[in-house]
Amino acid sequence: MIWSRHQPAQLLAWGIRFFLAAALTATQTPGDYAPFALGCVAACGPGAGGIAALLGASVGAVLFLDFSGALPFLAAAILIFTTAAAFQGLKLLEGPLFHPLAGAGLFLAVSGIYVLQSLSPLRNLAPCLAATALVGISAWYYQPLLQAGGERPEPDSLLFLAGSILLALVDVELAGVSVGRSLLCLLLAYTAYQRGAMTGVATGLGAGLAADFCSGRGGVLFGAAYGLAGLLAGSRSSGRRIWAALAFWGAAALAALPAGLSTPLLPEAAVGAVLFLMLPGRAFGGKRVMRGETPEFPAALEGMRAQLTRMAAALRALYDSMGRAAPVSTEENPAVVFDRAAEKVCRGCALCELCWQKEYTGTFNALNDATPFLLERGRALAKDFPSYFADRCIHLPDFLTAVNGELSAFLLRRQYRRQLEETRRSARGQYAQLSELLTATAAGLGEVRATAGEADLCRIGAALRPKEGETVCGDTVVSFRTEGGLLCLLLADGMGSGEAARRESALTCRLLEQFLQAGIEPEAAMKTLNAAMALRGAETGSFTTIDLITCRPETGEAAFFKYGAAPSYVKKGGTVRRITGGTLPAGLRGGAAAPDVTRATLEPGSFAVMVSDGVADPGRDEWLQNLLAGWDGEDPQTLAGLILSESVRRENLQDDCGVQVLYLSRESGVKKM
Repeated sequence: MIWSRHQPAQLLAWGIRFFLAAALTATQTPGDYAPFALGCVAACGPGAGGIAALLGASVGAVLFLDFSGALPFLAAAILIFTTAAAFQGLKLLEGPLFHPLAGAGLFLAVSGIYVLQSLSPLRNLAPCLAATALVGISAWYYQPLLQAGGERPEPDSLLFLAGSILLALVDVELAGVSVGRSLLCLLLAYTAYQRGAMTGVATGLGAGLAADFCSGRGGVLFGAAYGLAGLLAGSRSSGRRIWAALAFWGAAALAALPAGLSTPLLPEAAVGAVLFLMLPGRAFGGKRVMRGETPEFPAALEGMRAQLTRMAAALRALYDSMGRAAPVSTEENPAVVFDRAAEKVCRGCALCELCWQKEYTGTFNALNDATPFLLERGRALAKDFPSYFADRCIHLPDFLTAVNGELSAFLLRRQYRRQLEETRRSARGQYAQLSELLTATAAGLGEVRATAGEADLCRIGAALRPKEGETVCGDTVVSFRTEGGLLCLLLADGMGSGEAARRESALTCRLLEQFLQAGIEPEAAMKTLNAAMALRGAETGSFTTIDLITCRPETGEAAFFKYGAAPSYVKKGGTVRRITGGTLPAGLRGGAAAPDVTRATLEPGSFAVMVSDGVADPGRDEWLQNLLAGWDGEDPQTLAGLILSESVRRENLQDDCGVQVLYLSRESGVKKM
């Protein structure tokens, strides 16, 4: 049944790897190399996915390569897959660098032999080394998409894959215009418009240099043209698409002037710009030009606020009713174990009247004395009972069997009642928190804040470093500004280190950011997240420290919220203030456990510094306070890097390290209240 349910998805995954490897074989570089296909084989790793990619590469070699190029290509592909299969199950294979380095190294080992045996080894060495680099780079980018069980739609990986596939269509022409390069221009214009100038110029340079290299003509015409086009199109990302398209084509035309108007770059860029303008609006994630007039819906907002208020009141009433209905005590008397056992064994015994009537006091005391041993051990033994009782009982083995059976049932009932009570208390806390959230949301519907056009009054720097021996940092830092104008800096430290800790801290930051972006007050958002993480931690046993700084740069009003986080520091000139908290990390206390909250006013030229406990031990952080007091710069990124480098020297990376620094500009114009 499991196979029948997963079979279509598994077959689709294998088919995708097969056809990708085959199609990427058509993207060739000077020397008849197909590095992108080998990168695909390396990224797929061992198992069925790797076999599918290897078969696809074999088919592609038959279709797109001649015999002299197909032989070393297939040899390298087989060696790459065999190496991945040989190391399968080892921790070494889990590292992100293994497949790219193994693929590049094996390709160089195979191709290097042919280069050395060629008539002009020095002339053939450069294309071989360039193809080797492309094998490793492509394997690195393909890994998030193609590794078994880890398919993630990483934007950069998707962009690299799309570009490498389009390079296979460079030689396909319509009316003298390359289909591959035209579509590459479309992809570049879309990426630059969506993600800005810096991403645009980086993507343009990479795509252009790859196109120049695959053409085998030498020169950097496409690299220069695409880089400039991506830069100018990305600079128009906040405006209309028509201006981005014109900037893209104009940049390509400007770069093509030294090569003359006969170059195919001009019509290809024009085709890409036209196709970019023809894309539907939904492809841009709803990006639109803001109109001058904004519709108002006061009646709808008032109705929504009333509805949220009613929902909050209903949840509060449910919370209160659960509190009133709570019984005073749910514990069951252990004496019921002996009562029920006596009903089964003693009722028909010849000594029943002697034990339970004439000698009732002695029997009662004997059972009462044995009760602590039963509850501690979980079962009854003959030695638990006094000798005068054990020697007199003529059915002692049967009585012990009955007592153990009733004791097991008693312990199960007690465990069930305690779990039920704990679940009920957690549910009450959830209802209370949800009521507070709805109340705060309803109250905020009547407030409208204009934040557009506000000056950037502050700068932020951040630095991360994983624990010694780890490749992934378990700390996560996030900074953002809400629509209400509140600046938020987050630092979360997941339990332990490595990938598991990173997932926990990243999930915590993502959830808390969603709460804050929705307009929920920081304290209410953190209490809700803590209650949810307590329920989740009951299953996973994990917890996360949370450090949050909120600031209004216009007034300097700041608040520090902490769940088990390391101390934070406020620096103004040579004065350093240390801000600490005493609450447990999020997930260790259920219900409505509140975070530590410290409020302060940041003056112009002051810094707020948050660090994880791996940077400095809270019990011996004098060196960090001295560093902050003596530092007289104004760049928060430089300060974050300085703190991290000094921590590495002192603490030797015994834990993950995360630093985030907020600097309030001296020109902020903050007014003291």
